[in-house]
Amino acid sequence: MTIEHHPEEATLAAYAAGVLDLGQRVALATHLRACPRCRAWVRAMEGVGGEIVADCSPAAMSDGALERTMKRLEEPQPPDVVRPAETADAPLELPGFVRRYAFGEWRFVAPRVEMRPIHLPEPGPTRVFLLKSAPNTRLLQHDHTSLEMTCVLSGGFTHEGGHFGPGDFDLGDDSVSHEPHIDAGEDCLCLVAMQGNLRWKGPLGFLARLFVRL
Repeated sequence: MTIEHHPEEATLAAYAAGVLDLGQRVALATHLRACPRCRAWVRAMEGVGGEIVADCSPAAMSDGALERTMKRLEEPQPPDVVRPAETADAPLELPGFVRRYAFGEWRFVAPRVEMRPIHLPEPGPTRVFLLKSAPNTRLLQHDHTSLEMTCVLSGGFTHEGGHFGPGDFDLGDDSVSHEPHIDAGEDCLCLVAMQGNLRWKGPLGFLARLFVRL
C-alpha cells in the first residue's frame, strides 16, 4: 500500500499536542494506523514536547497538596471498568479504540451511497461516520461549510485533488469544491469526520439539499 496524501504537519502537531476534538482525533488516528511516516512524525513531536516540559522550571506545590494526594491513595478503589467489546463488523482498518464505539445502522444517502454513524462517547463539533460508495459512482459537485477529514479504508476515488486510495487522508474546507468519482472494481469505504454541512452544486444540487443528509 502506497500512501500519497497525508495530513499537513500543523494538523499532525495539533494531534500530538492533544488540541483536536475527539472526532478529529479519530480521523487522525485512523490515518496513523496505516501510515508509518506520519506515526514517526507524531512520535518526534511528542518527544519534542517532552523535552520542553523537562526543561521547564519546577512549579511550587500548593499548601497541603501532598497530604491531599496521600489521603486519596487511601480511598477505596472503584471496581474495574469493563471495556466494551469491539463491534463485530467494524472495519479492521480502524484503530481498536474506534471499533469499541457504538455503530449505527447503514442508511441510504443517495443512489449507490450509504453511511453508517459512529457514536462518539463525548459530545463535540465533529460527527464521524463510515461512507460507502459503489464502484463507478460519481458524487455530486459540492463544497463544505467547515472542515471535513476523510480517510480511505478500502477502494478509492478521484477528484480535483488527485487519486486517493487505502490509507490516504483528504482534507476539505470551505475553500474546496470537488466532485469525487469512485474507482471501478470495488466499493469505496471511508471514515469521515465532518463539521458543518455540504453545499451541493449544479442542477441536481437543489434536490440533494432536500434529501441528502450526512
